[in-house]
Amino acid sequence: MFWSRVWLLGGAFCVCLCWFCLLTGADGQITQPEEVTALRAIKQSLVDPNRNLSNWNRGDPCISNWTGVLCFNSTMDDGYLHVKELQLLNMNLSGSLSPELGRLSYMIILDFMWNQISGSIPKEIGNIKSLELLLLNGNQLTGSLPEEIGYLPNLDRIQIDQNHISGSLPKSFANLNKTKHFHMNNNSISGQIPPELSVLPNLVHFLLDNNNLSGYLPPDLANLPKLLILQLDNNHFDGTSIPASYSNMSQLLKLSLRNCGLQGPIPDLSRIPNLAYIDLSSNQLNGSIPPEKLSENMTTIDLSNNNLTGPIPTNFSSLPLLQTLSLANNSLNGSVPSIIWQNRTSSRPERLVVDLQNNSITNISGSSNLPPNVTVRLQGNPICLNTNLVQFCGTQTQYISHSQSSENSDAACPVQACPYEYAPSSPVSCFCAAPLLVGYRLKSPGFTDFRPYKYDFEVYLTNGLVLEIFQLYIDSFIWEEGPRLKMYLKFFPVYIDNTSHVFNKSEVLRIRSMFTGWKIRDSDIFGPYELLNFTLWGPYEDVIPFSSKSGISKGALAGIVVGAVAGAVTLSAVVSLIILRLLMRKQQAVSKRRQLSKITIKIDGVKDFTYEELALATNNFDASSQVGQGGYGKVYKGTLADGTVVAIKRAQEGSLQGEKEFLTEIELLSRLHHRNLVSLLGYCDEESEQMLVYEFMPNGTLRDHLSGKTKEPLGLAMRVRIALGSAKGILYLHTEADPPIFHRDIKASNILLDSRLNAKVADFGLSRLAPVPDIEGTTPGHVSTVVKGTPGYLDPEYFLTHKLTDKSDVYSLGVVFLELLTGMHPISHGKNIVREVNTAYRSGMIFSVIDDRMGAYPAECVERFVNLGLKCCQEETDARPSMAEVVRELETIWGMMPEFDTKTTETLSSDPGKVMSPSSSISSEMKNKHTPYVSGDISGSDLVSGVIPTITPR
Repeated sequence: MFWSRVWLLGGAFCVCLCWFCLLTGADGQITQPEEVTALRAIKQSLVDPNRNLSNWNRGDPCISNWTGVLCFNSTMDDGYLHVKELQLLNMNLSGSLSPELGRLSYMIILDFMWNQISGSIPKEIGNIKSLELLLLNGNQLTGSLPEEIGYLPNLDRIQIDQNHISGSLPKSFANLNKTKHFHMNNNSISGQIPPELSVLPNLVHFLLDNNNLSGYLPPDLANLPKLLILQLDNNHFDGTSIPASYSNMSQLLKLSLRNCGLQGPIPDLSRIPNLAYIDLSSNQLNGSIPPEKLSENMTTIDLSNNNLTGPIPTNFSSLPLLQTLSLANNSLNGSVPSIIWQNRTSSRPERLVVDLQNNSITNISGSSNLPPNVTVRLQGNPICLNTNLVQFCGTQTQYISHSQSSENSDAACPVQACPYEYAPSSPVSCFCAAPLLVGYRLKSPGFTDFRPYKYDFEVYLTNGLVLEIFQLYIDSFIWEEGPRLKMYLKFFPVYIDNTSHVFNKSEVLRIRSMFTGWKIRDSDIFGPYELLNFTLWGPYEDVIPFSSKSGISKGALAGIVVGAVAGAVTLSAVVSLIILRLLMRKQQAVSKRRQLSKITIKIDGVKDFTYEELALATNNFDASSQVGQGGYGKVYKGTLADGTVVAIKRAQEGSLQGEKEFLTEIELLSRLHHRNLVSLLGYCDEESEQMLVYEFMPNGTLRDHLSGKTKEPLGLAMRVRIALGSAKGILYLHTEADPPIFHRDIKASNILLDSRLNAKVADFGLSRLAPVPDIEGTTPGHVSTVVKGTPGYLDPEYFLTHKLTDKSDVYSLGVVFLELLTGMHPISHGKNIVREVNTAYRSGMIFSVIDDRMGAYPAECVERFVNLGLKCCQEETDARPSMAEVVRELETIWGMMPEFDTKTTETLSSDPGKVMSPSSSISSEMKNKHTPYVSGDISGSDLVSGVIPTITPR
């Protein structure tokens, strides 16, 4: 039997060898040798902590599909395949760019976006004459721009924004006759804008905002025949003026020169027929506002924070798309013409904000009635001293939120529970499907409020991707500095007889190439875009987005076949012996490795159980003993020989990930000792079994209690106490464990409750050690790692950048806090708990989403708890509190709770035989203290007066 297996494996080896020879050729590679050498040098210069480029050490780049390397499908005249694209987007790479990049002489796309690469841009890139897309934005590159880039004859797009590039703009860039996009914002580029650039015949977008440019604005830029966007905000053209010639930019759509130190008058821009966006704010512009009528496409006019004088002209009326007119902080005088807003009708989706604060306005000419979709601000003007115009002079909040969220709804779909990584698709086709997740950003949009353009955007993007509009779901969108509009998008497969739940591989690759190749046409109103991430999640994890197929000529195949067969026959005589030796070595290695494994996890204080002991404790792992199940395996309740009740976590057979988690959890838990962390009592590591033995938690998981699986619901005091205990356990991990630990999978089902309802954080299988100080004593702020965790609890920043920090745990715990308050699941029927609670909070209806099973509660405690949960769930990492701050705030909330509630909770927690009843909180003692309690029947409008009624629970 054994020898038959040997000969069978030997035959398989020969077949594989033949195919290998067929694919790689007699010499072992068909990629141009100089390019292979260059790719290996490129890898040498990079730091790859996630091992994304690990397959660059094996085989041929084009045939073996090296990560990120795409090749032409056929050989060139030299008989070799050549690299067409180098796509290394968002791979957490650092290090530097190798000069060997210049050897990839046939390359069309060079993409290193959103990494951490430092050093300078190699001048050798100027040797790649075929290059069309140079994409280096979102790194830490320094030094000046090489003159050599200016001699790339086919360059269409140069993106170096969000780096630390310094020095001046090379005059050689005037040779880039095919270049349409200069995206160089957010660097330290200095000096004068070369007037020579005015000869560029195809330049469309000129984005150089947030640099150190100085000198003057070249009047000759008006000669650029196709320029649509000129964005130079936050530079230093101090003391110079806006050239009058800019009035002749006939194609211009957006002119943004904010905070550039400009002086002099505003030029007449009425001759630009399609101009939609003007931002000349925060300069020292003077004189009066030109009275000529502007383009009807105008959405945004910002002339605030200047030295403008004279009256407000009527030319701002009859602009049907206008969203923002800001003239604040000038010296404008006289009357404000109400005709600016009187022609607005409530049927139009566009809202209008007219900001005239801090001028010298004395009167309103015309009607003072405001349409419902118009906001006018006159605070700081004389008119507000003499009249009582509350709607103009009162304190008002700008209606445009910088945390706008998607208005899509799944209400039309029937209630359904989709598996993780799946979600209900659009109401048109209501079925569970796995979406593609895309991070996307508009770099220079032509509006200030996205909502009226949302449908137009969906049509634009799905048409560009050749998809149906119902396949796109805008999960969220948020304004960032710039202003830029960041979005998270979901693309769903088309519904086909309830069988097509995922995109096929070719469609995934096609959609991705549309984004990475900038094949979606430009839009006048939406402006340029950038891809932040294209995440392959769930069923798409095995899709290789960077692979390519290469063709080989029939003549070459025939020659290779002959050589391959001959080589295979020659080698077949020795194959069996080789395999036999390998099998014997493997068997020895397995035995040795198993022995080493058992030795390495011998830990003091943690018992090594036998399989027989644990089988006896669980009645041979009877189904009646099972109390839980997860991706790792099953959890059983057992009773040891000494009567101790334990929980036994048994790994599924053959679970490789489970093996890693098994060793991780033993290593971590063996040295963690805190009352709010579950205790590891022992383990079993016999030949085919891996089990962990914990203290048993008789009250199950927090999720069980919030889902109504328990007889008695939890009151607010108990929920705050559980939150505080959980936070203290995680704070211990972050600050007192040695070394500190990031949990990475905090969720309600991983917070267990003991007999006294004390919270204990469990499941450390995905945990990672926090970074330690380097040689210089500097501690990195994050760990770079592959994204793992549970959807709904994942930190968006970690999901996007693969950077795990202590604030990632803060975000996950914040989601748990919102679960405690609302009883909701993190993701349910396409709705996200963070977004739902945030919407209710902002609209003053927060008590409408509070779990009414909680009974009566002090409103101010709930409000502070909600506020804490939402702070923890901020998208930006730096905006979240630390875990120490979370604990302090929870202790403050606990201290605010009525004494009766806290005493009742403590009594219940000291008596394992009792479960807290929320109605018990309502007593004469509580009422005598006049504690403001509310129930879920109270809406935000009831709280306007500040008087909160006491209402018993439903």
